[in-house]
Amino acid sequence: MADLRSNFVGISSPNPFWLASAPPTDKEVNVVRAFEAGWGGVVWKTLGEDPPVVNVNGPRYATLMSQDRRVIGFNNIELISDRPLRVNLEEIRRVKRAWPDRAMVVSLMVPVVEESWKRILPMVEDTGADGVELNFGCPHGMSERGMGAAVGQVPEYIQRVTAWCKHYSKLPVIVKLTPNITDVRHPARAAKAGGADAVSLINTINSVMGVDLERMAMSPHTGGWGSHGGYCGPAVKPIALNMVAEIARDPLTAGLPISGIGGVTTWRDAAEFIALGTGNVQVCTAAMVYGFKIVQDLCDGLANFMDEQGYRSIEDFRGRAVPTVKDWQQLDLNHIEKAVIHQDSCIQCGRCHVVCEDTSHQAISATRDGRRFFEVKEEECVGCNLCVSICPVPDTITMRVLQPGETDLRTGRAVSGDYANWTTHPNNPMRSCSTGSPGVATPA
Repeated sequence: MADLRSNFVGISSPNPFWLASAPPTDKEVNVVRAFEAGWGGVVWKTLGEDPPVVNVNGPRYATLMSQDRRVIGFNNIELISDRPLRVNLEEIRRVKRAWPDRAMVVSLMVPVVEESWKRILPMVEDTGADGVELNFGCPHGMSERGMGAAVGQVPEYIQRVTAWCKHYSKLPVIVKLTPNITDVRHPARAAKAGGADAVSLINTINSVMGVDLERMAMSPHTGGWGSHGGYCGPAVKPIALNMVAEIARDPLTAGLPISGIGGVTTWRDAAEFIALGTGNVQVCTAAMVYGFKIVQDLCDGLANFMDEQGYRSIEDFRGRAVPTVKDWQQLDLNHIEKAVIHQDSCIQCGRCHVVCEDTSHQAISATRDGRRFFEVKEEECVGCNLCVSICPVPDTITMRVLQPGETDLRTGRAVSGDYANWTTHPNNPMRSCSTGSPGVATPA
């Protein structure tokens, strides 16, 4: 049977599901309830220096809903812990002593001042916590004070603070990265250069959730005014997966342990993060929407998947999908696919025809012998996958790979089966003259 036990940078937990630093990990009572429900670990809500910050006493959260009223996006303008540092530290100490088998990581955010980090790190270490996470990602409130994302957007600051933490503490140091940046590889490289044991990502994305059109004010608002906040939830998962993959496949950061964050709601989400290189996952929005017991579904689903695939441990499939992520210019331009509509399950809704006709390549006919009938016109199909993506019936439209020797009816040319990419394509004015394998290929 699958073994879900996790060892992330020396921090052990009974499963790879941790609660992320957020409101669910703000107090002893919350964390105890989480551990009773089965969570493998928590990252305690971010601590700062006294006096504690002051949160707004009004709307802090907002949601983006799907048409069936499911939460697909979540926004918050909450700041770091607004409770005294001493109270938080006492609670962390008690929880860790009561639950020694669970991971206890403490999120920290103080100014970019060496003395501040030197002062707070021993306090955290004295609680018995297993590690620290440096919050370099919060995009609102704290960033205006020179912390959070204001640090995470400057690689030099990341490296400097990480080095201080490695110098003044024996605990594993995890650097939490901001997605509000052009290229996430640069801050990840800086964290590694500073001695970080791992990185975690993504933190929330800067956002404005909407506008109240009756009052002509942004939504949500407090007393008529609002502020940009941090966006998370299922809708951010593709962004998080991309950034995780970029770090996992970057030669300068490959092998750096990653804790994956961003829209993890199901076991499948978690498995995708792990397949792209993460050693565990952190969850926030799903817990805030469905409650702590969702972890039981996460564990059961992941264990069942691993059993079905023959994976004994998470390490058996961690990072297996990373080699499939390439830059666009490495894609095989001689690979050709065509859509196929399976008539036995087609419900004749016509959505595939409408979207292909209006926005794509006019490659799906709507009638045959005077009656409603949808089929792919191979001579027009470019294999774009749009029809597959919008079909409401799973597996009714699939893609078929043309084999070497088959004729592509759109171009009239035979499929060669040879690999060729943009770097050597004759249409590329800067093409290479090299020949060879999937690394450098011959032109089409």
